[in-house]
Amino acid sequence: MLAPVTTRLAAATPAVTPAKTRHKKAKKPASTARAALSVGAIAAAFSFAGCPCLESIVNPSPGLQWWLFSNFGASRMCPEMLKKGVPLRLADRSPAIGRFFPQQCSYQVDDSRRTVAVSFAGTGYGYMVPAKRIGFNVSGTIELRPGIQLAGDRAYVFGQFNRIVAGPTFQVTFIENPVVDIAANFPGVGSAANLFGNQIVAGELTRGFTVVNSDKGNDFTLGILRPPAMPHHPYDTTTSERFTFENETVEVHQGERDYIGPFEVPEAGKSLFLTLNNQGPAVDVMIVARYVGDAWRDQYQRGMLAPPPGPVIAGGPLQPNFNDVRRYALPPGSYYVVIDNTATAGLVSPPVSILPLADAMARISYVAQLGE
Repeated sequence: MLAPVTTRLAAATPAVTPAKTRHKKAKKPASTARAALSVGAIAAAFSFAGCPCLESIVNPSPGLQWWLFSNFGASRMCPEMLKKGVPLRLADRSPAIGRFFPQQCSYQVDDSRRTVAVSFAGTGYGYMVPAKRIGFNVSGTIELRPGIQLAGDRAYVFGQFNRIVAGPTFQVTFIENPVVDIAANFPGVGSAANLFGNQIVAGELTRGFTVVNSDKGNDFTLGILRPPAMPHHPYDTTTSERFTFENETVEVHQGERDYIGPFEVPEAGKSLFLTLNNQGPAVDVMIVARYVGDAWRDQYQRGMLAPPPGPVIAGGPLQPNFNDVRRYALPPGSYYVVIDNTATAGLVSPPVSILPLADAMARISYVAQLGE
């Protein structure tokens, strides 16, 4: 979880240093589509406590903004982007149709050009008609130009896409309906795999991002937002005292799953809160430990619809057409929330249809939060 960190920025004086390039590797496996989103992690390095004096100093000074980023934010990018999966969408504000999970990450800061190059690699899954589920690996390096703008008690951190340095290299690991050739439907693109990789995954990398940091944590969105605009979400959490992990809408098609998170419960006495609304057939919601979810998700991305390879800690069916509010008191650890619309796990099975193209899809809006 990103907790705002109190800094001494108001008293700090930027030092003039010769142009140089710094490089740091994450200590554990690292990232992907989150790469474009990753610089959002630098917002966690700032807690300005609503001081107007800092706005008048920082906002008009690109040099100071760069100094703040390079000294306080750059080292946080990779650790943050490795924490959880990144939703993939066909368009802005559309439901998530898959996720990318960063597994490797490194970065280079170039003071002379005021850019940061983020190298990433990871795996994921997505759904598109008529190919259905697609599993993939992706890697690459993109260059971003970060910026910071203060607005009251909020810090807006921008990652403006600058250029693709390498890749992205997209490799399909599984296509649920491999006999489908949709080249005629997508001239110049070719297969569904090429479309998904080149236009959806790669497209996410080049949109840029905004992270709005406040005393409630970080709120991320693709694209560039300027104060006082805020990211769009299905649930209003502005009056909530809980920390919000995710606030989005997802589509889970018949015979598919979504692996949301993983989310960290940092200490005893904290609970995972889920508020869900399901427009579609009943589905299962299951809580599993990260090690179980990682193995289960890997099987899913490679084409296996299997029961969980370890214990389901909590959960139960999610019925359609009403708000379901749940509280899970979990021991400290990291957990996935798995939404299951298959017959191979959970208590609910999708309805059987004689129509080959029938799809009992569930559209679920949810907010996942951490609280007392």
